[in-house]
Amino acid sequence: MQVILKEDVINLGYKDDIVTVKDGYGRNFLIPKGKAVIASESAKKVLAENLKQRAHKLAKVKEDAQALAAKLEGVALTIGAKTSSTGTIFGSVTNIQVADALAKAGFEVERKLIYIKEAVKEVGSYKATLKLHKEVSVEIPFEVVSE
Repeated sequence: MQVILKEDVINLGYKDDIVTVKDGYGRNFLIPKGKAVIASESAKKVLAENLKQRAHKLAKVKEDAQALAAKLEGVALTIGAKTSSTGTIFGSVTNIQVADALAKAGFEVERKLIYIKEAVKEVGSYKATLKLHKEVSVEIPFEVVSE
């Protein structure tokens, strides 16, 4: 089943992408939640016209994302966490703490755009990926230290 995404869906695609999904995933999750519509011929024509009209807006959004990525290129964060005597964190460091540390550094980044591959449960150095645009992403190194 082909669907047109109405919003970004992690590990599937970005807004206005036409993707192929299993029938049950499309009918039971994506379409009822308003995340996608069925990709009929008329829907594809409407999508093409909308993309044509929004092309200059999308270019501006991409330029803004690239500018922010250039500013974030040299940023390194330090995040404090409560730890045990062995260096194990009580809980874990998530994208929320990374977003807070970026906000303290002067960069307002939505936490939904921040991805951390491995679970951060010990003191050490890690990397977070910021997906600012579907074609623009930047890696931010951060260090977790004991408070």
